[in-house]
Amino acid sequence: MGWATIPAMAHEPRLTTLLREMLAAHRVAALATVDADGAPAVSMVPFAVDPQQRCLVIHISALAPHTAQLQREPRAALLVAQGETAGEPVHALPRVSVQALAETAQGEALASARAAYLARFPEAEPMTALPDFRFVCLRPLSGRQIVGFGAARTLDADTLRAALGPAA
Repeated sequence: MGWATIPAMAHEPRLTTLLREMLAAHRVAALATVDADGAPAVSMVPFAVDPQQRCLVIHISALAPHTAQLQREPRAALLVAQGETAGEPVHALPRVSVQALAETAQGEALASARAAYLARFPEAEPMTALPDFRFVCLRPLSGRQIVGFGAARTLDADTLRAALGPAA
């Protein structure tokens, strides 16, 4: 009798697991865009993770400056950071910055983005009926993850997409 073949279980690196947990625990991020004059602009946005598309999703109004900025220049960055704790050093706060390409969700991507966003923010459902709002997928290009003092890594698009997909 031979040995039974045991399927290999996927192993997710510890830092990728921490990245996945951070994105699940935090619901608001700083969105960096470029204004019409080429100056940087930052705004706060609620975000969701769409594991089907392996992207981040925001729901934004045409009235917001960042919407026009993303239409003019779709490259953007998103920063998700752990909040400060009184008495603790701030230099080692866990955080991730993601450089991404913004795309207005359409077709199947729209259905997936909407479902992911409303799963996280069910109270936002009435806003989805407003004509000036749209779902935007932030497709990761690269990033930087800081886990603590001296614990950091550069993230490529594949690593980010893995962290945004279903858990391993």
